[in-house]
Amino acid sequence: MLNSDWKSPATLLLAAVLFLAAGNSGHAFDINSGVSKESGPFDLFKFGFKAYKNGQKQDAVEAYRYAAEKGHTGSRWALANMYADGDGVVENDFEAFKIYSEIASEGVEPGSEDTGFFVNALMSLARYYRQGIPGSPVQIDLTQARQLYFQAASTFGVPEAQFQLARMILAGEGGKTNVQQAKKWLNLARKGGHAGAMSVFGNVLFQEGQTVRGLAFLTAAVERCPPKDCGWMQDLQEQAFSLASEDDRRVAVALAPQVYSQNE
Repeated sequence: MLNSDWKSPATLLLAAVLFLAAGNSGHAFDINSGVSKESGPFDLFKFGFKAYKNGQKQDAVEAYRYAAEKGHTGSRWALANMYADGDGVVENDFEAFKIYSEIASEGVEPGSEDTGFFVNALMSLARYYRQGIPGSPVQIDLTQARQLYFQAASTFGVPEAQFQLARMILAGEGGKTNVQQAKKWLNLARKGGHAGAMSVFGNVLFQEGQTVRGLAFLTAAVERCPPKDCGWMQDLQEQAFSLASEDDRRVAVALAPQVYSQNE
């Protein structure tokens, strides 16, 4: 199963809902309206989307498959996610990988409505290359993972990609270690609202001897941490606080509300 930090399902799902609503104003889509495998890809996608929302996941999978065969990117993305999560189908990360690869290989036109699906595919592939897929031809390839994160971070400005790229650069995964480059990406990501990037950025500053500023960023990050990340972020903050003086801790806590929006 792919452990996704940036699948953005809620964002993409909301976009799909709004897109469907715009194309069906005045009436709801009827999943018994006679859609078949010969129907157009968008009609199949709408059928699959509605079936999925109604809990009819086998129907959704079938509709998405037919639409995907006709080149519908959104259906490919939905199908890949279902395979990655074992949602309505037997979990199969390699099958998901292949579909994400198809999406990524086709690229995307600037401003295309498929941009979100394309970026999601890049992020998913990066994670697969970073972790590998046991029992499949997909082996760990940190260089490829780093390149994919770089593409999503630089071309599309995705904060999660910037964060993951920075972590790889700091650890020397897939290339050389470069603290200054890592700080650049962490700074961009934290300005984009990424609490984890703010935490790691603060920790780097603290390790460099910028004690008060580092503690301030670490504190601000903990105050905004998503539940799944609070544990490690609190650990970083507590470790730094244990090494700092009482005066530095007091000043850092006072500065924390300011550094969240501070530009470097």
